[in-house]
Amino acid sequence: MAVISTSDFKTGMTLQIDNNLFQVVDFQHVKPGKGPAFVRSTLRNSRTGAVIDKTWRAGEKTERAMIDKREMQYLYNDGTAYVFMDTESYDQINVMPVSLGDAANYLVETANAVMLMHGDEIIGVDLPSSVELTIAETEPGIQGDRVSGATKPATLETGLVVQVPLFIEQGEKIKVATSNGEYTGRA
Repeated sequence: MAVISTSDFKTGMTLQIDNNLFQVVDFQHVKPGKGPAFVRSTLRNSRTGAVIDKTWRAGEKTERAMIDKREMQYLYNDGTAYVFMDTESYDQINVMPVSLGDAANYLVETANAVMLMHGDEIIGVDLPSSVELTIAETEPGIQGDRVSGATKPATLETGLVVQVPLFIEQGEKIKVATSNGEYTGRA
């Protein structure tokens, strides 16, 4: 394990604290007028998804977890777990939905994903900034209903519901931002 200082924190970095893995969601260096400087951070537990706030003294050291990235192909969901195949060794592994978090809303069968691994444990998925998904169900646009900026709900092939413009119809492919789950345009 590499030991790093709080001055080296970066968003997305994974730390090992008390045998748990925490990902840095946000951090802020604070230098008050009186007293020593400190770092205020928001950390997400990679195993449970719980978010905590932690304050560090400036220059305090902690262990950085070594994270491997492996490309895997999503095969199917067997009802309890998601099944992925390692594209190099062709080994299949079952991944629990808790490990994937919100990434499960953007995975379609046979799509490739970059898995973040700590040893043999999957702790997350590195998603692209946007994905292309097909609309499975939405209401048809009504002729004459062309209010500027009006939206309607649409259910995607993964089950995710997003707000789309009125002119979008069922069966179309759209781009969805993985950061916030919003419609960004037609594919």
